[in-house]
Amino acid sequence: MRFVTVGDNCMDVYQASKKAYPGGNPVNVAVYLKELGAETAYIGWVGTDPYGDVMIHALQEKGVDVSHLTKKEGKTAVTYVELVDNDRKFGDYEEGVMADFSLTNEELHFIGNHQLVHAGIWGHVEEYFPTFREMGLTTSFDFSDQLDHSLVQTLPSFVDYSFFSYTKDDDYIRQFLKDVKSRGTNIAVATLGENGSLAYDGEQFYQFGVQEANVVDTMGAGDSFISGFIYARLQGQPIQKCLECGTNTAAKTISYFGAW
Repeated sequence: MRFVTVGDNCMDVYQASKKAYPGGNPVNVAVYLKELGAETAYIGWVGTDPYGDVMIHALQEKGVDVSHLTKKEGKTAVTYVELVDNDRKFGDYEEGVMADFSLTNEELHFIGNHQLVHAGIWGHVEEYFPTFREMGLTTSFDFSDQLDHSLVQTLPSFVDYSFFSYTKDDDYIRQFLKDVKSRGTNIAVATLGENGSLAYDGEQFYQFGVQEANVVDTMGAGDSFISGFIYARLQGQPIQKCLECGTNTAAKTISYFGAW
């Protein structure tokens, strides 16, 4: 299977230790999918600073295709992170060169050679999703915890798998997933932290709990869940099994520092 992820990347800089780890939703998803056995490519921009080289080399070491990862004059995006009881809390975000990200026609052609394209809400990629749909690609998008974002109203009609982050299984999130499904997405999924995950396909809800894990750092847990889910789905697995695969992938991620 061939997956391509597009959009934001950043260095996650931990305030206490001053250590920096490569990250960003599309970057993380590409790495986790590669670890699951897929062929993956990442398209984005990094700066000409040392962090840009760190990002490129880290992805190369993981076996992700970086032939369309471009260096632009300026700074690589940075997210400042604090750990509170092993749960990551995001601080300031400096977007750097990714603030002006766009795709070339050649990059769009390259994307068309893959089975699935994935992006996230901070990646400046949403305008291309109608094109991805016209190209016949399977599409995946992470809306994160931005449940009130305007894109929730407009983008699901071009997204096969819409992912959200919430806190618990309640009436609100169930109605929310129904609404997202009604806007055209194939399957609407919510990760619920310590309360597991929930998916809706227009006919019924599917639930899955959490796996026991030694929680060191929750960074990347949602991204790894997405990877496990879409990898299983493109292998033809039923939704319940996809939730399980996502949960298993996430359980591994939270057992070490950084996203990967």
